[in-house]
This record gives sequence, structure tokens and C-alpha cells, in this order.
Amino acid sequence: MQNSKAAAAKKQKLKGCSALCCSCRLSVSSSSEEVESSSSGRYPTISSLTHAMVQERLDKMIREREEAKNEERRRRRAERDEKTKFIVMIAMEKSSYDPREDFRESIGQMIMANRICDPKDLRRLLNYYVSMNAEEYRGVILEVFHQVCTSFFLSCKQSSSHQV
Repeated sequence: MQNSKAAAAKKQKLKGCSALCCSCRLSVSSSSEEVESSSSGRYPTISSLTHAMVQERLDKMIREREEAKNEERRRRRAERDEKTKFIVMIAMEKSSYDPREDFRESIGQMIMANRICDPKDLRRLLNYYVSMNAEEYRGVILEVFHQVCTSFFLSCKQSSSHQV
């Protein structure tokens, strides 16, 4: 019984590390082989060859794992992009006697028609209005946008709190 345990322990020692790491590897070369190989300088030792093979395999495993992570990120990004709304807006030139009221009406219609409530979509809408109109109207657009959003979303919040 002790002989079988000793034989099993000896076998385990000879196997080396199954995790392919360098800290527990079994040196295959003998001391005479290392002396001969180091003196000739032409041929690497079996140990250095196996070490290089293990390193190559480890590098490959790391690359494969990183590629899998990158693929997962791409897949998540694609899923997220599918959920994004695309809103088509057409700009038209208009002369107005009351630009503040026209912007208020237009912004309100865009929010209601496209059911915009996500902060990112609201920011895109604001950027659209700012970029499509003259610089002189930027202050008015910002004020009106704030007023419209406050009135829409504050009234929605108040009505939802009354329902609860």
C-alpha cells in the first residue's frame, strides 16, 4: 500500500504543473546535456524549447481571451445601438415676429411627436436647434428649451406622483 502511494506521488512529481506556468515546470534536460549544449552554443536545450512552447501557448490563450472580451463588447455595443432611436428632423427657414414662441411651439412638438424623454435624446435635440439656428438665437433657444422641458417633465412627474 505504501509502495502504491509512493509510486503515485512519484508519478505526480514527474508530470509537472498542468497549468502551463513556468514556476512548476519539469526540467527535461540533464546536467550533462546542458553542459554539452551550452558549450556548443548552436542548439538550445530541450528545457528552453519547452519553455518557449509553453510561453507561446500562454500568449495564444491570452490573445484568445482578449479577443473574446472585445467581441463581447462589440456585441453589447451593437445591441445598445439597436435600441437607439433615430429621429429625422427637417429644418426650414422661417421668418418670425415672435421667435421665442415659435421655438417653444417647435421644441414642444418635437418632444411630444417623438416621445423624447431620455436625457441623451434631449441633448441631441437641443444641439440640433442650436446648430441649425443663427448665433443670435442661441440664448433664446436655451431659455425656451429649459422652460419647455421643465413644464413637460415637471407636470409628468407631478401627475405620476398623484397616481401613486
